[in-house]
Amino acid sequence: MKLQVTHHTRYVYEPAVETAQHIACLKPATSNTQALLTHSLRIEPEPSLQLAQRDVFNNEQTFFSLQSPHGTLDVISHSIVETTALPTYPSSIPWETVREQFRYKAGNAFDSANEFVFPSPHIKQHEDFASYARESFPAGRPLLQAAQNLMHRIHTDFTYESNSTEINTPALDALSERKGVCQDFAHIMIACLRSMGLPARYVSGYLLTHPAPGKERLIGSDASHAWVSVYLPDLPGVSHGAGWWDLDPTNDNDGWGSPGEDYIRLAFGRDFSDVSPIRGVIYGGAKHTLSVAVTVEPI
Repeated sequence: MKLQVTHHTRYVYEPAVETAQHIACLKPATSNTQALLTHSLRIEPEPSLQLAQRDVFNNEQTFFSLQSPHGTLDVISHSIVETTALPTYPSSIPWETVREQFRYKAGNAFDSANEFVFPSPHIKQHEDFASYARESFPAGRPLLQAAQNLMHRIHTDFTYESNSTEINTPALDALSERKGVCQDFAHIMIACLRSMGLPARYVSGYLLTHPAPGKERLIGSDASHAWVSVYLPDLPGVSHGAGWWDLDPTNDNDGWGSPGEDYIRLAFGRDFSDVSPIRGVIYGGAKHTLSVAVTVEPI
């Protein structure tokens, strides 16, 4: 499937911002389930400096600097991506085996998945996450089945409610309230997996939504999306350290590489703070208004 994505972020500042430095994470990745065909990034006003770079997780980013006063900032990303749904691969490794693999032992070989076992800025350790997760992790259950069961339970037990949380709402609060948005569901599931000693990472991207029967697709009405990857070291046909399986607790979808052809992956990290679409530092601009318009549509 060929999909095109337009992501328009607009800031209005009052008073004007004097200088600013930003990092944008808006370029879709190329992987075994998607090919980036075209990508453009338009920034207004034009930056005095703009550089392509990669972060510690090898995600593509754009650094840009604005060195003159500006009352607005528009960042418009346009991409065309071809997605592919790959067949399901079996995984039967027990979850305890993976947990033991990531317990510290002197002389252990380095595994890059280690960095996704520990707490991160938006995902803290707490017994409540382990308590919720344990029902999905009986002794001997294969990790994939356990993670899928956890995904199903989050999808069933939690209510998707727009504007019920903020970007910095702690995952523990969303767990307690049993409601949130895709970012909260992803953070909760990752916290539950890590509480069981298992590597899990946060994935940012887009999802093709389908309008109701008889309704037209609304331009700018879509949104960025978030889901989860769990590490399965026994996946066949992949090199050691590359065995990540994606699960979407918001929509109860899962699959190899991505939950399906309707998904476009941007980046992955420990949590949202690693892959925020735009972040930065400004000088001036006592207050600002943010608006975001996303359109995902098939070609």
